[in-house]
Amino acid sequence: MKNKRKIILITLVIVVALIIGALIVMNYLSNNHDEVANTVSLVENQEVLEKSFKSEGYTIDSPNIIVNPYEISPLTALVIFETEEEVAPTVTIVGKDEHTTFTYQFASNTVHYLPIYGLYADSENEVIIEFENVRKEFTIKTDALPDDFVIPTSVDADKSELGNELYFFTPSSNGYTCCYDVNGDVRWYLTINALWEINRLDNGHLLVSTERLINSPYYMSGLYEMDLLGKIYKEISLEGGYHHDYFLMDSGNLLVASNDFYNDAGTVEDVIVEVDMNSGKIVKTWDLKNILNMEDGKSENWTDYDWFHNNSVWYDKNTNSITLSGRHQDAVINIDYDTGSLNWIIGDSTNWSSEYQKYFFTPVGDDFEWQWSQHAAMITPEGYVFILDNGNNKSKIESEYVSASDSYTRGVMYKIDTEEMTIEQVWEYGKERGSEFYSPYISDVDYIEADHYIVHSGGIVYVDGKNSNQPAGLGGADKLVSDTVELLNDEVIFEIILPTNNYRVEKMSLYTEGEQYKLGSAVRIGSLGKTEIDEDKFGFILGSRDILEFERDFSVTKEIDRLVVSGRFKRGEDVNILLYQNAFVKTYHIPVSKKPYTALCLDIFTEDETENGIIVNKYINSEGLSGKYAIYLEVDDVIYDTHQYVEF
Repeated sequence: MKNKRKIILITLVIVVALIIGALIVMNYLSNNHDEVANTVSLVENQEVLEKSFKSEGYTIDSPNIIVNPYEISPLTALVIFETEEEVAPTVTIVGKDEHTTFTYQFASNTVHYLPIYGLYADSENEVIIEFENVRKEFTIKTDALPDDFVIPTSVDADKSELGNELYFFTPSSNGYTCCYDVNGDVRWYLTINALWEINRLDNGHLLVSTERLINSPYYMSGLYEMDLLGKIYKEISLEGGYHHDYFLMDSGNLLVASNDFYNDAGTVEDVIVEVDMNSGKIVKTWDLKNILNMEDGKSENWTDYDWFHNNSVWYDKNTNSITLSGRHQDAVINIDYDTGSLNWIIGDSTNWSSEYQKYFFTPVGDDFEWQWSQHAAMITPEGYVFILDNGNNKSKIESEYVSASDSYTRGVMYKIDTEEMTIEQVWEYGKERGSEFYSPYISDVDYIEADHYIVHSGGIVYVDGKNSNQPAGLGGADKLVSDTVELLNDEVIFEIILPTNNYRVEKMSLYTEGEQYKLGSAVRIGSLGKTEIDEDKFGFILGSRDILEFERDFSVTKEIDRLVVSGRFKRGEDVNILLYQNAFVKTYHIPVSKKPYTALCLDIFTEDETENGIIVNKYINSEGLSGKYAIYLEVDDVIYDTHQYVEF
């Protein structure tokens, strides 16, 4: 009986303490904390913007013309008007010649929202709209390009072999996702930092990365489906983020290069997920650690956390298989879609253990060379394997490494026989260009049709006037070059050279058949997942200091689906974010390191960074959190009150 009374008493004390704690927190939040500032997302902002996209009262004689309607695509406009009868307007954006003029006919309607793409920067652009017996000419003025925009240093075009398609580039790090016409003029760009692959869906919309990091240095939160106006129709969030490449399957599902950040994997760029484009759910996952030995086939760039470095994804329906490119093993691999079992490996078998030797091919034919640190592996309609061979070192044996000044990058096509396990080199371009075409990282090849290809050496780097083996961000580069070549029947029909580094290039038309602009909210699917809580315990936070005493950069903001914490911390400091609610403290650790989940950076601090610290970001996802939380910063057991709270 005494024990029961004791248990009841203890329970009552705990309940009272919780109630008092909750009241204290509620009172403290209301009197001493301000709600953390909200960062308005692109999908939220476009809902506000569209309220002014009115058609009522506007006619073809006096249309509603909105330049850069979504505020992220400056060389576009939206022309809005109504007609009494259904008509199908034809729009012409007048260029400098027939190869840079664009015409597109829209579907019949009485209410017209006409997206105008391909305007020149800092110009009064001539735009013509025609339907039935009506022809109207308009002038649309655009602003100048940003001061840091990259302009080609050289353009060579055989226009007798070219149409008016454009060349869409994505940056390797800083820069603009943009396109150039055959004259080298900029005809479209985004002001957000959309990285990696850029391509089109059947509905004409682009599929590009979000501008939001999920982890440094370049793992993005997911993908946007957007049109060239910058209108977002869908945002796809992924727990493991997105990097490098995706592939749209005939089923409508999306294969995405991703990561595992939530299961103590300790590695990056070795997971592929299949995403349902309607729901955002991950329906299938392939973890390469279950397929390959991480210690095999090491290249110079191999690390224990970025051992494979997958940079391309390609599904081949003829063989029901997935082809992947492992830069840090100098290996292009092919796995069975259903089972995930290994089918074959293309590359030098040096440093691979005996159990994998049966998966390698035996070269046949003349002038054969393996690929090194490759990118953009694909299967052509003929069944060939098409690869961008970066050409780093050209050996797995350090004493036999080829210097950067003697190296070259090339597009190479291999014919493989999976019965006899033989491989033959059937096409290449780039070797004849020598070191001027040598890109030690990034870059791309594209198959347009038989005997019509693009080879993009996007990461040419010079240090002190000499070719470098290091990516631009690592080697103190003083000159960057991006050289893109289009070939038809082995003849160069287009070449554009830029004084920067670019990741990928796609040749695409400005408008696509059946393209239709639609108003309305973006659909947000998928999930960033629950952020790991390092400790979740009962307790009160007492004796905290004011955040002003921290005397270093620190900020907290709230995005649509997460809390973003940024601060300057020093090597070795034990840093945590504390979320305090109703006498419970959730602790989130912030590693002070440049190394975790970093593919191209070593964890080396400069003298200034050692003394003053480095900026580190922490993302705390809203999933699993509810209500108001007071926010505290803890550094080496000293707790600072930020005087802010967040509500999920």
